[in-house]
Amino acid sequence: MPTAPSLRRTKIIFTLGPASQTEEMLEKLILAGADVARLNMAHGNHEWTRMVIRRIRAVSKRVGREIAIMMDIKGPEIRTGDVDSPIELKVGETFDFTVKPGDREGGEEIRSVNVNYKDIVNDIKIGDIVLVDSGLMRFEVLDKQDNHIRCKVLTPGALSSRRHINLPGVKVNLPAFTEKDRLDTLVGIEEGIDFVALSFVREAQDIVQLRKFLTDHNSKAKIISKIEDQTAIANLDEIINETDSLMVARGDLGIECPLEDLPVIQRRAVKACFNAGKPVIIATHTLESMISSPVPTRAEITDVANAVYEKADCVMLSGETTVGKYPLECVQTLDRIARRIEQEGPFVFAEPTFVKGDKLKLLHAAVQLAHQMPDTGLLTFTRQGNMAGGLAALRPNLAPIYAMTNSVETLRQLRLLRSVEPFLLEHQAHPNRTVEGALALLTKTGHVKVGDKLIVATDMITAERLVDSIQLRVVI
Repeated sequence: MPTAPSLRRTKIIFTLGPASQTEEMLEKLILAGADVARLNMAHGNHEWTRMVIRRIRAVSKRVGREIAIMMDIKGPEIRTGDVDSPIELKVGETFDFTVKPGDREGGEEIRSVNVNYKDIVNDIKIGDIVLVDSGLMRFEVLDKQDNHIRCKVLTPGALSSRRHINLPGVKVNLPAFTEKDRLDTLVGIEEGIDFVALSFVREAQDIVQLRKFLTDHNSKAKIISKIEDQTAIANLDEIINETDSLMVARGDLGIECPLEDLPVIQRRAVKACFNAGKPVIIATHTLESMISSPVPTRAEITDVANAVYEKADCVMLSGETTVGKYPLECVQTLDRIARRIEQEGPFVFAEPTFVKGDKLKLLHAAVQLAHQMPDTGLLTFTRQGNMAGGLAALRPNLAPIYAMTNSVETLRQLRLLRSVEPFLLEHQAHPNRTVEGALALLTKTGHVKVGDKLIVATDMITAERLVDSIQLRVVI
C-alpha cells in the first residue's frame, strides 16, 4: 500500500497569473501541495475569472485533490491619472496633485498630475506625507486648495501613469466595498468561490457590510480581512472578532507603517488571531527574489521560517506565481521550509483565551490528550467545518487533524486551516459505522496503519440526540 506523505501543517496559498494558470502548471502546483488559489481582482476581468475558476475545479477533480479558491477583491484605492510621459521629479521641487480642473496659483511653473480621489483635499492636512508608487516617491504637503494639494518632493523619481498613492495615518473617506468589488464578487458567487479577501479593511463594519452582501446572495464564502494600514492596526481586535480569517498584507502595510514596526505588527496580529481562535495568513514578499531566481535569499528563508514558528495557518505567494519564472519551485520551496521547521516542534504557546462553552472545552480536552499521547492523530467529523476549525485553532503540537466532511465546499474551506487534512466521506446513520468508514479511508490512503491510535472528537446523533464525545480508537 502506498504511504501518504507526512502532513505539512502550514498551508500554502498561490496567486494565479500567466505563469501558473495553464492546466499543466495548475496540476503540478496542486500535486506539489498548494492548498488555496488566489485570484487578484486588481488585474482580472470577469471572463478570465470564470475561465480560471472552472479550470481549477476541473484540474482539482482530475488529480483527486480539491483546493480552495480565494477571490481577492480590489477595494478602495487612490491612483494618479495618465501622463503623456514619465515626469522626472527632483528633491525640493514643488509639485501639485489636482482633483478637478481649475486655475492654480503658479500653475504654469508647477507641474502636476490628476488624482482619482476628489476628497483627498478634505482628508489630508498640511505636513502630511504622500507616498506614490509603493512608497518609492515621497512628498510633504505644503498647502491645499479646493482643487489641489501642493507638495514638496522628498524622494526623487519618475512618476508614470496610474501609480498607487498611500496616505499614512490619514483616514480616507472611501467605501470599503466598492461597486467594482460588488460586480466582481457576484461573479465569484456564481462560480462558487470559497473565500472573499476584503482589501483595506479599516473597521468591523466593513466586514459586516460584505457579510450581508454574501448572505443576501446565498453565498457560504468565508471572509478574509486584509489589514493594510494604520487604522486597521488601531482596530485590530474588533476586526479579528468580526472576520472569519485575517491576512497580514505586508505590502501596503509596510508602506503605511514604519518599516521597523512591521515585524511587531505581524507578531501581534498572529497572537491576537491565536487568542481569538481565528486563522491567520502571512502574505507579500514571501519569496520575492524567486520571481527571477530559482532559489530564495537566506533572509526570505528565515522570514518564512518565522511565520511557521509563529504557527500562522498559511503563507502566501503573490508575484512569485503570477509572473515569476519559477512558480512550481516556489511552492516546493515553501513546502520544504515549512516541513523542516515543523520538525523542530513542538512550539508551545500560552493557552488561548477563546476556549469557552462545552463544545470548545471538549475539543480542548481532546488536544490535551493528544499532547500526552504524542504518537496519536486527531479525527473529527464536520459538516460546516466548525469542529475541525476549533481543533485547528487550539494548535495541537504534533497531532495531525483528519477532518471528515460530507460537503465538498466545506472540504475546500478546511484547506486554509493549520494541521487539518480534509477528506470527503458520507456520514452514516449509525455513528460507529461513520467512524469505521473514516478509519478505513485513512488506512486506504496511507495516512494511518494497523496499530495506530486516533483520538476521535466529534458530535454524534444517537437516539435522536446530539452527543459530544471523545474516543480513543486503535486502527485494526
